[in-house]
Amino acid sequence: MDYTTLTDQAVVELAIKGRETAYRELLRRYQRPVLSLIHRMVRDRELAEDLAQDTFVKVLNALDRYRPEFKFSSWIFKIAHNTALDWLRKRELPTLSLDGAPDAVSADAQEATRPLVASDDPSPAEFTAGNELRHQLEAAIGRLRPEYATAVTLFHMEGFAYEEIAETMGLPLGTVKTFIHRARKELREHVAHLQAEA
Repeated sequence: MDYTTLTDQAVVELAIKGRETAYRELLRRYQRPVLSLIHRMVRDRELAEDLAQDTFVKVLNALDRYRPEFKFSSWIFKIAHNTALDWLRKRELPTLSLDGAPDAVSADAQEATRPLVASDDPSPAEFTAGNELRHQLEAAIGRLRPEYATAVTLFHMEGFAYEEIAETMGLPLGTVKTFIHRARKELREHVAHLQAEA
């Protein structure tokens, strides 16, 4: 069976019926975005991998409670967000600001979680400049408060609407808009600071 032509909801139905290949397809579709979201929250690659694994165990155990009238991506990101948030609450980790914060993610972690972007074969100079900017933005997102990083990641990288983010994060719509606004402001300030140094 060609799972790539099926909707998430159809694949979930097959997974609920016990088809292991259907569950593997869900894992294939969501492993990287779930890991990316969690990594932006906890800022530790190894820990993010552990929490992503926990997320998929929870997803497998709760598949029969998924309601197909809702987007599967919203549902799975909500589980991932709550898994990371629970860990952060237990650890009571301090949040980082952009001022004087060390590099929050390694180059390997940045590369592994960067979004895939289509390319029109840029020149080596353009490629280097684009790579540098992407790494700087990844590092800047890694320095945001976890809730800001989650909101801005879901909005800009996963294409979620404000309402979907509010549902995923369990927050009022106004709070989500505030988080995204503040995250963008901090990211703009960071980019302006980098340009001033150049």
